[in-house]
Amino acid sequence: MRKMQLFVNLPVKDLERSKKFFAELGFNLFGMAEGMASVIISEQTQVMLLTEPTFGSYITKEIAAADTATEAILVLGMENPAQVDELVDKALALGATPAGVKQEDGIRYQRGFADLDGHHWEALCLAQPAS
Repeated sequence: MRKMQLFVNLPVKDLERSKKFFAELGFNLFGMAEGMASVIISEQTQVMLLTEPTFGSYITKEIAAADTATEAILVLGMENPAQVDELVDKALALGATPAGVKQEDGIRYQRGFADLDGHHWEALCLAQPAS
């Protein structure tokens, strides 16, 4: 299979506020154009933040209200539980709100937050199987 990239597009109400939020979480931003900015997750994955009018220009349905309904859960894989806590605690300190249910069962450690526009993010660490 050929190498692919994934671009997840999210509508945002205030692009500058959203860019600041993700930059303060430690993410790099790239390719900022009128009405959009790209949050670099990895070499193959970016989350595109689009103003609601820009997002609306790509769709034929209504924009889902992320603050009242969950349209997707964006999960970030972390290397250890401390990184999970660090990211989620930082997001909450920057104005995010808790989301989802904390999972801690020996196989996974997972916590979530809703970003400034209500999009549901989870930070997840999976236990490595013993060799």
